Amino acid sequence: MSKNDKGLPADYLHYPHRSYGMDHDRYSWSMLQNRQPVKWPNAASLAIWVNVAVQYFPLDQQGIPFKVPGGMTMPYPDLRHYSLRDYGNRVGIFRFLEAFDKYGITPTFALNTRLAQRTPYLMDILKERGNEILCHGYHMDALHYSGQDIVVEDALVERALNELRELSGQAVTGWLSPARNESENTPDILVKHNIDYFCDWVNDDMPYHYNTDSKSLIAMPLSNELEDRFVIINNQHSEQSWSEQVCDACDFLLEEAKTQGGRILGINIHPWLLGQPHRIKYLEDTLAHIMDKPGVWSASASEIMQSWDQQNPR
Repeated sequence: MSKNDKGLPADYLHYPHRSYGMDHDRYSWSMLQNRQPVKWPNAASLAIWVNVAVQYFPLDQQGIPFKVPGGMTMPYPDLRHYSLRDYGNRVGIFRFLEAFDKYGITPTFALNTRLAQRTPYLMDILKERGNEILCHGYHMDALHYSGQDIVVEDALVERALNELRELSGQAVTGWLSPARNESENTPDILVKHNIDYFCDWVNDDMPYHYNTDSKSLIAMPLSNELEDRFVIINNQHSEQSWSEQVCDACDFLLEEAKTQGGRILGINIHPWLLGQPHRIKYLEDTLAHIMDKPGVWSASASEIMQSWDQQNPR
C-alpha cells in the first residue's frame, strides 16, 4: 500500500462525500440565528418539554457493546443499583406526577417497553393520565450500535414499538434510544416502523429535518447538558446547581426568543434520581420558576414537534 509523506495510507484523506457544511446528507447545515423564526401557540416564546425517562435496567445486564450509563456497576447481583432504579418506578414517579399537576406541566414519558410489560399498574396510571408516551427502546441494556446486524436491530425496534403501542393504546410516534446510542441504520429503521421524531441527537436548540432512505424524521432537541443524571451524577454538581442551570437556560432562552423567535427548553429527568425525598424540592422549585414566567408553553414532545413542522414543511 502506498503512503504519503506522513506515513499514512494514500487514501487516508479521501472521503466518500464532501460538501459545504457537512460531510453527509443526513441533514442540511444551517445556523440557528439565520433560520425562519418560529411562533408557538398563544404567542408563547418558550416551549417547555419535560421528558420523564421511565426505565428498566435488567439485573443480569450483558453490556453489549458497552455498559449502559446508569446501569449496574457491581458484580452480579448488583441489588444496590437495581433496587435504586426500581425505587423510581415504585415511589419517585408519583412525586413527579404530583409536582407536574401542581405546576401545570404537561409531561412526556419516555418508556422502556419491558417496564410497561413488568409494571401494568404503572402503565394503567400513565394511560389514565393521557400524557404522551414515546418509546425508550425495549430496555436499557438492549442497545443499538454500529456493527449490529440490521435484521437483529430491525426486529428489536419492531418488538419494542409494537408491544408498547399495544400496552399504551397510543400511536407512539417518538423514539429515544437507550443511552441515546444508535447504529448507522437506526433512523431508517425507525421510519420504517412509523416513527415521526427521535431525540438522540443533541446538536441543536430547535428541531430539524433528518433524512433517511425513505422519508425525513424530525430530530427533537432534548438537552443532554441539562439532564439530571448528567449534571448530578456525571458532573457531580449539587441538586441546587442542577436547578440553577435549568432556570438559567429558561431565562436565557426567553430573552433570546425576543429577537430570534420561539425556543424550546427540553428537560430530561429520572424518577429514581430527582424523585428522592431530599431532591424533589429542587424539581418543584425549578418548575415553579419556569411556569411563573410569562410566555411559557408547557406541551408534549409531539405537540411541539407538530407546531414546528407546520411552520417548516418538508
